[in-house]
Amino acid sequence: MPVRGTVTLFHVRGIRIGVDYSWFFVLFLIILWLSSFYRSVLDVSNSDAAPYLLALASALAFFASILLHELGHAFVAVRRGIGISDITLWMFGGVARMTRDSDSPGTEFKVAIGGPIVTLAIALACVGVGIAAAGSDEFWMAMRVEEGANTSGILALIAWLASINLLVLVFNLIPAFPLDGGRIARAIAWRVSGDRNRATRAAGRLGQAFSYLFIGVGILLFIDREYIGGIWLGLIGFILGQSARGAVLQTEFASRIEGIRVADVMDNEPVAIPEDASVERALDEYFLRYRWPWFPVVDAAQRFRGLIERGAASVVRDVFEADSTGTLRVRDDEPLESLLGNDALRRLGALMAVDADGRLRGVITADQVGRALRNALGGGGRTPPGSTAT
Repeated sequence: MPVRGTVTLFHVRGIRIGVDYSWFFVLFLIILWLSSFYRSVLDVSNSDAAPYLLALASALAFFASILLHELGHAFVAVRRGIGISDITLWMFGGVARMTRDSDSPGTEFKVAIGGPIVTLAIALACVGVGIAAAGSDEFWMAMRVEEGANTSGILALIAWLASINLLVLVFNLIPAFPLDGGRIARAIAWRVSGDRNRATRAAGRLGQAFSYLFIGVGILLFIDREYIGGIWLGLIGFILGQSARGAVLQTEFASRIEGIRVADVMDNEPVAIPEDASVERALDEYFLRYRWPWFPVVDAAQRFRGLIERGAASVVRDVFEADSTGTLRVRDDEPLESLLGNDALRRLGALMAVDADGRLRGVITADQVGRALRNALGGGGRTPPGSTAT
């Protein structure tokens, strides 16, 4: 399901790739800035199309680099059993939405480092191609991004792409949560302390400190009449601070519900449709009877396969939406805190709880999660294990 305010581009291994509307604005600014740079490099008039084509190619290559960075996170997460609902590019980079948080410091570290490794590989590849094509001296001169440099347009493009990826790498490794460096710092603190919430709180506060630094530097740049740089850095600091503050608040929630599992609050008698049932039977015995907008679909072994809405086909297996990325399910022994911020739970209103073999064990709704949170925060006590919140 597309995220509101985004445009879907394509899918990679079941992961939706989209762009936020703000992405088009930044794309325009980058093309505008780089076209002036390439015009100086090529020493051509304003009517020549080459600088604009190089600027467009550079902007698209830059965002392709950001996408590969996020795919680096995503592929590592999937290999570690964490679903990825979508990847969205926006004005400040990209974000891969995970269906749940990491379950160990090792997983957190590997997912966090996956993106920077890809970015480093892109930068090194650009450096290697540039040196092979023009020699080290000319390429290093081109990487300084100086207007009037005596270099070709293609070499300038490669040099700029190497430089911008190195800049992205350095920025992302700043130990400020939720940047990659902050997640790496959280993984280390988690390993040392053995407490995820404590590690997240420390990384979030570090992120808040860096946000104040960015905002302060942005103000100084603005005062020094570096208006665009000052506003840009200030916005980054503000967004970083809000994200870090959200992480700190989430740890407060998580500490209150520590020990509560998905199985403790889910509906453990889910109504599911067999995949070999006819659509007519599904309509008569399920949709018309229960009046629900969707139902889970299971195979003969009761393994969860996906969701079905009303459709036109002869057999349920022909029309249900398969859960190929694992975003619609959660393990019944997962801690309830792992569902905080779950995008699929927010969109669908429920998740299918499965056991280690993928068999459907229950359904947990957003209302049940919210009720458990209110009970914990309001001092009403925890939901007794094995009971069902209604």
